Amino acid sequence: MFMGEYQHNMDDKGRIIIPSRFREKLGDSFVVTRGLDGCLFVYPYDEWERIETKLKALPFTKKDARAFTRFFFSGASECELDKQGRSMIPTTLRQYAELKKECMIIGVSSRVEIWDKHKWDEYYAESEEVFPEIAENMADLDF
Repeated sequence: MFMGEYQHNMDDKGRIIIPSRFREKLGDSFVVTRGLDGCLFVYPYDEWERIETKLKALPFTKKDARAFTRFFFSGASECELDKQGRSMIPTTLRQYAELKKECMIIGVSSRVEIWDKHKWDEYYAESEEVFPEIAENMADLDF
């Protein structure tokens, strides 16, 4: 399970340090793709395969299923760790998530998310204000 949040700077070449606690669970190579809310999703291969299986099962005759599958898979890229624990994030993904120098790497159960620090701070502040309401709505999901 991935949890916690860490701040790291992206270098001029688009490399970012992956926190050591996440490295062992991600392995030497993993998948990075466009996420929701303007961040990147990072998956170890076993979790990526589970998601791939679920998305393959969606009916291709449904427009939303096709659109989501295209969005999710077309942005996917295999990434690796170098000896310093850094990973090169492809330019298209850096542009999508508007990653600048300061980034947040957060653990979200079965995945890691990479956020531009300023976007994360805004998202966190907005979510913090409505967290009690969100928590109440979770009861509808049998949480």
